[in-house]
Amino acid sequence: MNEQSRQADLPYPKFAKHFNEFIGIGDNGHLWIEGRDVVELAETFGTPLYVISENQIRHSYRRFRDAWTDRYPDVEVMYANKANNGLAVRHILNHEGAGGDAFGVNEMTLALLAGADPKKTVLNGSNKGPGEIEIAILNGICINIDAMGELDLIDAESRRLGRDADVGIRVKLELKPLENRFATEMHGPGSLAEQGRNHKWGMPYAQTVDLVKRIQGMQHLHLKEISYHLSRMDNRTDDFAVMAREMVEWSAGLRDETGWTPPYLDLGGGWSFGRPEKTGPGGEDDENTPTYEEYAEAVCAAVREACAKFDLPLPRLRFECGRGLVGGAVIAVGRVGATKEWPEYDKRWVNVDLSENHLHPVLETWHYHMVCANKPDAPAEQVTDVVGPLCSPDILAKARELPLLDAGDLIALLDAGAYTESRAANFNALLRPATVMVCGAEADVTTERERFSDVVGRYRVPPRLLARSLAGQG
Repeated sequence: MNEQSRQADLPYPKFAKHFNEFIGIGDNGHLWIEGRDVVELAETFGTPLYVISENQIRHSYRRFRDAWTDRYPDVEVMYANKANNGLAVRHILNHEGAGGDAFGVNEMTLALLAGADPKKTVLNGSNKGPGEIEIAILNGICINIDAMGELDLIDAESRRLGRDADVGIRVKLELKPLENRFATEMHGPGSLAEQGRNHKWGMPYAQTVDLVKRIQGMQHLHLKEISYHLSRMDNRTDDFAVMAREMVEWSAGLRDETGWTPPYLDLGGGWSFGRPEKTGPGGEDDENTPTYEEYAEAVCAAVREACAKFDLPLPRLRFECGRGLVGGAVIAVGRVGATKEWPEYDKRWVNVDLSENHLHPVLETWHYHMVCANKPDAPAEQVTDVVGPLCSPDILAKARELPLLDAGDLIALLDAGAYTESRAANFNALLRPATVMVCGAEADVTTERERFSDVVGRYRVPPRLLARSLAGQG
């Protein structure tokens, strides 16, 4: 099936300039998402504001899925719910056939509330408790074991409930070919191999063998997969191919030592996307960043070669893609307030109502390209810091080349769909933004703007403190 027929039902707009398939510059010179003017959306729904393109999510999912299914016989895409756990986003990906990677009980519950297919959902997490294990077993969700003691919990809950349980094992690869490969420090300092050893997830090989042997003696538990997540430390296809080869090598070792060959290899996420304007860590993901098709070509070839080498049947492949599916589908919009400059030191500041609260968890590494929504094609005329309202440096863009910006202008950060809304905070009692989803000319609120009562509603003051505070007011 060719690209055109796969996407035939998506209403692709024609923009004067495209930032991606559904976000670009409209005929009126404003930034548009699908059939809506971002300036009009900001006036209607207020700022700060997240705006989602529904059809960009659909397009990105289909392209990622098809990159693999065109090159491999059996593939499942498990959307990483942590990237953006909005219920509307989850519903879109259900419609497209995506499974789900749920990290912890609440993400699992959200996925189930949105109707995700339990049999295409996995429960990850490094410290699972009996309650979430119970929910997973009752709904038929595969539980990826991440500590030796988890097996006893799963066994006990399965017996108590009188239900069988699907289990996998999250593994800790050694990645020795990547011992001297250095890239983004997502999991602390060190090479890609060192970062993989030092983070908390996964079971070393000897412990994985022990787990498999123990599970084989438990008739009510069913082994489904081994799983590894390389993470977004790098965008080189060769590094992901190294990971895939070692997963097959582990499968061969498990076959030889236990007689069990994993039917699924879950190869996690971390798949990058680029744009000419740059995105990713420090703006390293440009037009030279590998495409999904190039990742699939390298990894599928590695799996096939390794399976032939170890005389293994081709396993089913699973992927836990998050940022790659939703990252480019969302912009974060803020309105310019105060501007000031210090000519003697050639310094300028543009204040906006967006902040690190809305972008902070990924601000230092991910967010790169920024445009003025009401004049996105205007030439750069100044170098300025774009800052938010917090009592911290709150730098959204440092020494960025931008058009001259005045109070009332709108800035938009592209690629704001992953880890922004799901990790937004309330420092300085700042309220979290609303989220609007656009589909064609329709725009719907999918997350209500936070109210002050939402922020303070969890606080409680003991009566003895109230009495003392109010005593001097009579």
